[in-house]
Amino acid sequence: MLGLSGNTTRPSKTRTLVEHVLKQVEHTYGAAGRLVDLADMLPELGTTYDRRNLNGQLASIIEDIETADLLVVGTPVYKGSFAGLLKHLIDLLDPLMLRGTPVVLVATGGGERHALVVEHQLRPLFGFFMAHAMPIAIYASERDFEGGHLTAASILGRIEDCVKDLEPWMPPLLQQSKEPTSRT
Repeated sequence: MLGLSGNTTRPSKTRTLVEHVLKQVEHTYGAAGRLVDLADMLPELGTTYDRRNLNGQLASIIEDIETADLLVVGTPVYKGSFAGLLKHLIDLLDPLMLRGTPVVLVATGGGERHALVVEHQLRPLFGFFMAHAMPIAIYASERDFEGGHLTAASILGRIEDCVKDLEPWMPPLLQQSKEPTSRT
């Protein structure tokens, strides 16, 4: 299970939201995940234009994204769209590698006007990859956070509902996490 925060700054409300979803999955199913930020991929991400130039930490993160059993992908919303560097990262993925992968879509923004980014941009993007974008997406605005923590009961409820919907994917995911893995 991999969480991807499409933000280049820390602290980040997007990271907080992705982290909360990962913790809810772990609490509900016992499946631990890992979280990466776009900030972890800089400056290499900005100078990589195609897969032939992949190496180092960026290559490792892209491999982790492409082989994840479950993705939680979050983005901040800028001017009505998701983060450009996140799109650049996604453009580097192999179009066939996310097929059938469950993806929880989350986004954060300054106000409610940005909420449709999840449905109008992220869902079709992961549809292209033939991933299974979960039916419940999560959008949180400024007012859903206090002191850097997610506090809105409605958003916390959506997260719980979304995580419950992951149940059909969890038994195989939990079994795989118990089996030793090797990377070559």
